[in-house]
Amino acid sequence: MDPITFKPLYMQRVWGGRMLETAYFRNLPDDAPYGEAWEIVDREKEQSVVRGGPLAGSTLHELWTTRREEIFGEGLPDSPRFPLLIKVLDARDDLSIQVHPPADLAPSLGGEPKTEMWYIAQADPGAKLYVGLKNGVTREDFDQALADGTVAEVVHAIEPKTGDSIFIPSGRLHAIGAGFLIHEIQQNSDTTYRVFDWNRVGLDGKPRDLHVEESLKSIDFDDFEPGMDTPDGTVIASCEHFRVEKIVLAPAETAGNFDEDRFSIFSVAEGQVTSHDGRIFKKGAFVLMPRGPGKLTANGRATLLRTTLP
Repeated sequence: MDPITFKPLYMQRVWGGRMLETAYFRNLPDDAPYGEAWEIVDREKEQSVVRGGPLAGSTLHELWTTRREEIFGEGLPDSPRFPLLIKVLDARDDLSIQVHPPADLAPSLGGEPKTEMWYIAQADPGAKLYVGLKNGVTREDFDQALADGTVAEVVHAIEPKTGDSIFIPSGRLHAIGAGFLIHEIQQNSDTTYRVFDWNRVGLDGKPRDLHVEESLKSIDFDDFEPGMDTPDGTVIASCEHFRVEKIVLAPAETAGNFDEDRFSIFSVAEGQVTSHDGRIFKKGAFVLMPRGPGKLTANGRATLLRTTLP
């Protein structure tokens, strides 16, 4: 089958901007700040819809539930919805300091577990990620920082560069600072607990909701000063939920499914590629490659992320 593309869903965020226009030449709906493009999603209220081709107008949910083996492959999770959610994040301001609940706690907190990874597609000079706690910070120190409004002073900061990546398991305290364009691959979840939001207001002019009690139950207080990840060959993230590879292609080199009996999702991080049916996918494109021998060929040097289910 030919590659499948979907219409992105654009989400306004107080910390967002317009980089999707300038970096990926997207047509945003209006002049508001857009912080997220949901590229691959199968949720009750948010749904990817196929753009073009014989499947045009079909939802990802329809493909997953009615044509799973044909498109995605055999032996896949028996989940009612496609198990991954893939986004582009445009952070022009700092995101809230937040955490996602671990799987063993999420049901009791009324949420969903969410493990994710970030690929740094673009980083401004000096831009920072906030990940984990500074060495030696105790739960009592953190409680005091909450009371004083100084949480940022106890969270570990990193200055990554374009092309770096980091794994964010459920329970890891984190925030994306201003100045990043990030590809995020995650479990199909939309549960985020904000513990600190820089004392600012939202797009409606009111302080955004915080979830301090849920956050404190979810945070791993033994997670000190993690660094950016070191790739294992082409693999930049691997867990029970997803496997992500960074594949650098020379001109005319090709990439296809990791396993021809399983689908892959490709995102074009740099350069452009041509599919076996002659379509060109430029930087910022997201492509679902159905099971089979289909290939993407680099038009010049290109960098792809290939995401699969383990």
